[in-house]
Amino acid sequence: MPNERSSSTTPARTAVAALGLGPMGRALARALLAAGHPVTVWNRTPGRDTEPLALGARPAASAAEAVAGATLVLLCVRDQPAARAVLEAAGTALRGRTVVNATSIAPEDARANATDAGTRGFRLLDAAVLTPTPTIGRPEGTVLLSGDAEAFAAHEATLRALGTVRYVGADPGRAAAFDAALLDLFWTTVHGYLHALALARAEGISGAEFAPYAQGLPRLLPPLIDRFAQRADERRHPGDHSSLASAEAGLAHVAHTARARGLDTSVLDAALAVTRRAVGAGHGPDGVSALVELLAGRP
Repeated sequence: MPNERSSSTTPARTAVAALGLGPMGRALARALLAAGHPVTVWNRTPGRDTEPLALGARPAASAAEAVAGATLVLLCVRDQPAARAVLEAAGTALRGRTVVNATSIAPEDARANATDAGTRGFRLLDAAVLTPTPTIGRPEGTVLLSGDAEAFAAHEATLRALGTVRYVGADPGRAAAFDAALLDLFWTTVHGYLHALALARAEGISGAEFAPYAQGLPRLLPPLIDRFAQRADERRHPGDHSSLASAEAGLAHVAHTARARGLDTSVLDAALAVTRRAVGAGHGPDGVSALVELLAGRP
């Protein structure tokens, strides 16, 4: 079994196998090479290893060959089926090693992978990369890891080459759950902004005119994020700042304005329907954060 050193000691250079060389896979390999770790690379589609090879990585003809000389295996491919296919291709070469799976997958898939890893004799950490490729290897790069605690302790020093790494718990699916929830916030926010730009355009307001005012909204969010998080944890939703009844009126106003200009209002209509359901159930005086209970399936 390959030796795994604790992060409490000065880390030796760790031999790493990087499986998957898409944009994120290449960024991860590049950060490890920059930190001085020997990296062997392999990709299912040939021709993507030019950059890491130029930086000093070693090529491998197969996943099993790449893994054979490594202590730590970093897997970053398109999706769960691709991840499982690569793990199967690596076969028994994985035994005794630690795999960090940086593929974007669902929490239940991460848990299934961990069960499979235990059966096949290797350790597994699930990784959620929360920031884009230019941040990897820098402090602003953020990677959450969950799963085997001993594996994280053994490889934490090496993984810090990727940026700011945080261990979020022994449940293998926890990093993926953080990832999904944060992507939920990101994409609904992006959709909201794009819809706002469409509405502004329909009323003769250019994006350049609108953007400075939109920039003011993110500055309002930090206290709101903390306040709603506390209320969600406490399951207490006072309407002292804003109520669901007022939110219903505001959403209805926006949806009406957008619909009058022929815009697609399907997402707004869905948000309005959920809010109206809460108000109809008697929660009009409650705070807007009370929607978390309805969305979670709790009356």
